[in-house]
Amino acid sequence: MCRKTSAPGDRRIGDSHPDRPGAGRALGDNAAMDTLRIATRKSPLALWQSEHVAARLRAAHPGLQVELVPMSTRGDEVLDRSLAAIGGKGLFLKELELAMLRGEADCAVHSLKDVPMDLEPGFALPAVLPRADHADAFVSARFAGLDALPPGARVGTSSLRRQAQLRARRPDLQAIDLRGNVNTRLAKLDAGDYDAIVLACAGLQRLGFEARIRCRLDAPDWLPAPAQGAIAIECRGDDAATRALCAALDDAGTRVCVEAERAMNRALHGSCHVPVAAYAQREGARLRLHGLVGSAADGRSVRAFGEGDAATPARLGEQVARRLLEQGAAALIAAGG
Repeated sequence: MCRKTSAPGDRRIGDSHPDRPGAGRALGDNAAMDTLRIATRKSPLALWQSEHVAARLRAAHPGLQVELVPMSTRGDEVLDRSLAAIGGKGLFLKELELAMLRGEADCAVHSLKDVPMDLEPGFALPAVLPRADHADAFVSARFAGLDALPPGARVGTSSLRRQAQLRARRPDLQAIDLRGNVNTRLAKLDAGDYDAIVLACAGLQRLGFEARIRCRLDAPDWLPAPAQGAIAIECRGDDAATRALCAALDDAGTRVCVEAERAMNRALHGSCHVPVAAYAQREGARLRLHGLVGSAADGRSVRAFGEGDAATPARLGEQVARRLLEQGAAALIAAGG
């Protein structure tokens, strides 16, 4: 189960390009597309991801100027309560979407696992970039893995999905809420607040903290959040020019996998209030999907697996969701995990 591993300046919203129109632009309006503005959260990981997308866009479209518009979201500001208690992961998107509607940014960059299953009306995801490491990371200064933790050890994670799998694997452990950006979480571990913490491998690797990963918590024994490790670009649905620019970065293989995972979650009506996990792999024309619904309270869980045509990923996701429901997932969902 546990496998070994091998900043831009701030800008106030409204300061940037006040003369640029906020309405949808027509494809081919080159004069309007000399500069593309990316709304982004201010955390180090969000800025890394946005800079990565900016570099890819510049390479795909020589001569295009790409600027970041850093913003603070409610999800970043409220750290004394769980995400589920304050409204869910959609809080990381709302301010960025409002900036696009006001014409202060053309697109936004997100960790796709934070994007709700159903976008707000008027928005689209023109690109999903190649997926990085999908797995979770066990991080500890003293212990090599979950099985090495002593009874009653304190494990930090803000994810109900991770808490459910922790309790299923080691019901003797204390799963304690942990909020903040990656740097903050690592600092709390180093200060002795926790014996171990669980983070996403991709985030640690992107920020240069790969050495902190003691081992990977990997599928199929341990499942990630739907779309974990994938970066997505969001823009207004009526902005054809921005959609066309961003679509150059879309990775078809990754999109197929994450569409299956997100379709499963959507069919379950999953949210940050319910521990839902999924991981899809493409093998040629076939797609394989593992799914899980669990309980963060006591570690109970149901699992399902399905295989189908890679050309119809949503159908596979819905099929696996039905199998989970047949095994009792509905009761776990109704109980809120």
